Parts: sequence; structure tokens; C-alpha cells
Amino acid sequence: MKIRSLGVTAVAVAVASALALSGCAGESAPAESSDSSAIITANGSEPQNPLIPTNTNEVGGGKILDSIFAGLVYYDVDGKPINEVAESIETDDATTFTIKIKPDLTFTNGDPVDSESFVKAWNYGALASNAQLSSYFFEDIEGFSYDEDTELTGLKVVDDTTFTVTLNKAASDFPLRLGYSAFFPLPASAWDDIEAYGQNPIGNGPYKLDGEGAWKHNEKIDLVKNEDYKGGRVAQNGGLSIVFYLDQTAAYSDLLANNLDVLDAIPDSAYSTFESDLGDRAINQAAAVFQSFTIPERLEHFGGEEGKLRRQAISMAINRDEITEVIFEGTRTPATDFTSPVIAGHSDSLKGAEVLEFNEKEAQKLWAEADKISPWTGTFSIAYNADGGHQGWVDAVSNSIKNVLGIDAAGAPYPTFKEARTLITDRTITTAFRTGWQADYPGLFNFLGPLYATNAGSNDGDYSNPEFDKLLASGASETDIDAANADFQAAQEILLEDLPATPLWYANVTGGFGESVSNVQFGWNSVPLYYEITK
Repeated sequence: MKIRSLGVTAVAVAVASALALSGCAGESAPAESSDSSAIITANGSEPQNPLIPTNTNEVGGGKILDSIFAGLVYYDVDGKPINEVAESIETDDATTFTIKIKPDLTFTNGDPVDSESFVKAWNYGALASNAQLSSYFFEDIEGFSYDEDTELTGLKVVDDTTFTVTLNKAASDFPLRLGYSAFFPLPASAWDDIEAYGQNPIGNGPYKLDGEGAWKHNEKIDLVKNEDYKGGRVAQNGGLSIVFYLDQTAAYSDLLANNLDVLDAIPDSAYSTFESDLGDRAINQAAAVFQSFTIPERLEHFGGEEGKLRRQAISMAINRDEITEVIFEGTRTPATDFTSPVIAGHSDSLKGAEVLEFNEKEAQKLWAEADKISPWTGTFSIAYNADGGHQGWVDAVSNSIKNVLGIDAAGAPYPTFKEARTLITDRTITTAFRTGWQADYPGLFNFLGPLYATNAGSNDGDYSNPEFDKLLASGASETDIDAANADFQAAQEILLEDLPATPLWYANVTGGFGESVSNVQFGWNSVPLYYEITK
């Protein structure tokens, strides 16, 4: 989903070797001086779609879903999976998994959290005619089809608290995926009217919506503590109010004025000052976030061999070192691959990675070769959402391309994230556009499969390469994590040649918190652990 040193390596190895998760999480106690009824205010953005877990693949909606739902597992601050609804997840072959869930759990309306609530939700998410954005998360389960409505035959309800999952091929990281929102359960009441449910979702997590009208579109959403939640993320506060800011500068001003408790995105205008402004309340740490822009092959001049040459030329015309230093004040690191340095298996020495290095002469040479196929016309534009603080880097990247290649290049702003994403999702956008990835779970596959596999839900550029798909499938089926990562690295070498997206940099999470809150931690994926915050 959603676009960020952690103990991820140990987690990945443990999942691959043990292939089982069991146990329960401890619960932290609030500080003695804190008010357990206090409402924590945080920044966010208007969700692109109604809040249905299998149809939410962006940060604004994901942040809310993760607060109001409990999955089989959740991830701790370092990305370690911890059982939440699951009592155990076990397998002998990385193909068939037996999942036991804890008894007597309920959604906030009293519906049981049982095997059926998972199996029915997953089947809904996978059904082709439902066109769910995260349907591809179920493609490894037997019975899945992109082309026709089929039941996930690999899902079997054994009893109220036990179900089995049979995959169509081995997947060593399957248990690691299960903390992602696509795998959340849904209450029986959701099926009465799933569209209405998406506007007022009923969950089973540490928070719940604060009654009818809690979601004030384009303004905020108000959540309150779920007193019946029994997992390891018990809220140490009374609730969470997520404010949908149109401008990060406004959010930062509210933070400085103590009108906002926690902010997870510092505006670029404050990069040079936020650490001195906030002191020990400033956050600047590595996270599993990759940033890029995508140039769809369907755009004029970007199909076939001409398009490949132009993508490579544009990539080599970007001075990433200068931009990350000048624009981002050292809060970004130039990319050497399509994943993240905090994920096990990351490499900075892949074959073909020189295409990500600034090289004016080679960029001009490749552009000239493309012109021989079809002379360039028009302006190269990069679309971005103006409410996300992207103008500075888009302008810098555009100027770098313009200066090196001698063409017109500029940013193309859209007022909101939702507006930009709608055009991208509908395939009606007519320019290149900002993309990126905030990891759903701590594994290399998560940066590759959802974004570049043929027909994947977040494959916004409609990229397709059979050799890449083959390597991706091979890595996903490996039971040895090192062998899997070797396949994923080889798959990335194909991406470096085709450039379905142009890697830019890895992002630190930069944020901060107000004077009246304590116990603020930002997780491996850049999202604050809201349930731990006290006030």
C-alpha cells in the first residue's frame, strides 16, 4: 500500500524456517499521569474509496482500517508479526496452512469473529466481478482467477475457530502477509449492504467509529476506543481523530501550535528546521518507503523500444544525489533498486543499476536514439497531488530532465490525492505520475508483486513482462528465504532494464508530536502506533 534500523531480517528468516506463528502479545499500561479518555489528533487524507478492507490500497484509508480492524496478526514497531486474532498459524510444507483463531471474539456490533468471517471476506475480495483493488493478494490461494468468478477452493472452514488455507504453490512468506488489511475479517452484517457498510464500517480492532456521522468526508474521521478489544494493541487513550489536511504546511503549523498531537509527514519547506523546531519531539528514522514516478507505455513516445530508451534517458537525467540533499535535507537516500534498505534481501549492486545514476552524456545519447525512431514532441509532465508536499521535488526532477535533455518538462499538480488517484486508477491520466510504496508487510515480494506483476492491483502503468513474472513466481514459491530473495533480485534486474517505474529515493519517515503527548513511536512502515500514545 500505501509509501517507508529495523529487525526485519530476523523476522523474515524466522517465518521461512519455522513457518508457524503462535502465542499472544502483552499489553502496555498507560502512564500514571495520562488521561485514558483523551482524544489523540493526527493527520491523514480523505480515503479514495469506501472503507472496505479489500478495496483500500492507499495510505489514507489504510491508516483508518488498521485502527478499527484486528487481523490474524499485527506488526510491532520493528515489523515483527504478532498474533492478534490468530491463536496459531501452522504448516508443514508452506502450501497448506491451518489457522486457529482465538475463541469468543466479536465485532463491535456483537457479530462473532469466527472462521466464516475470514473465509467469506477473502472470497469477496478475490471474486473477479467485485473488482477489488487488493484482489491480487489472494492469487496464491487455490481457486483464484483474474478472468472469471470462482470460489477460493483453497479455503475450508473446519469449525468456528479453525480454517485451512491451501495455496496453489508454496509461499514461505504467506504468514508474514496476514497482517495486511486485505486479510481482515468482515462481520456477518456487512453482507446486508456492503456499499453502505463501507461508509460506516464495523470492525474488531482497538478503535471503532464514534457513531453515525463519524466520517465527515474531506474533513476528518473520529474514532473511539473499543472497550471489547482483547488483542495486543489495547488503546492507551480514549480515541483518535484523524484530520484530512489538504496541505502539509497547515498540518505542521497546527503541530507547532499544539493543535495537532502527531504528524507523520513534515512539509519539505520545514526539512531544514523541523528538528530544531521540535527538539526531542522530532522523528527522522528509516522506514520501508520507496518513491518513484510511472510513465505508462500507453502514452505517446513511451511504447516499445522508443519508450524503453526514453525511460532510461529520463532516469539518467535525474540528479538524485543533489535533489535528496538540497530538497530533502538528507531525509531521503537515492534509490539503487525497487525495494527498501530496511527489508531483508535488499541489494545496492544489481546488474543494470547504473541506469539510476546521474549521467548527462548517456542520457542525451539514449534520447537521441529514441528520436531516430520517432522525434519527440510536447512537454514531459509529472502529475502529483498538491496536498502531499510533492511540488518541491517534482519541480527539481522536472528541471533536471529539462536541463539535461533540452525538452520542456514540468509538474502537473492535482488538488487532492483522491483526485489524482482516481484518474490513475481509471487510466484516464495523460501524463507520467508520482508513485511509490509503503510496505504492507516486511518482504521484498511486497515491493514487486503488487506493483509490477501482470494484472496486479497496484500496477498503475499496466506493465507486463513474462520473464519478470516467472522469476517473481519462482521466488514466491521458495521455502528458503535466501533462495527467494535471489529470484527477487534477478527479477529486479529486468525492471532496471524496462523501468516500468523510475526509482527515485527511499524515504525516512519525518514527523513529530506535540508537547502534550507521550509514548509516541513510529513503526517500521512509517505509521505511528496510535494505540500507544498517551496524553
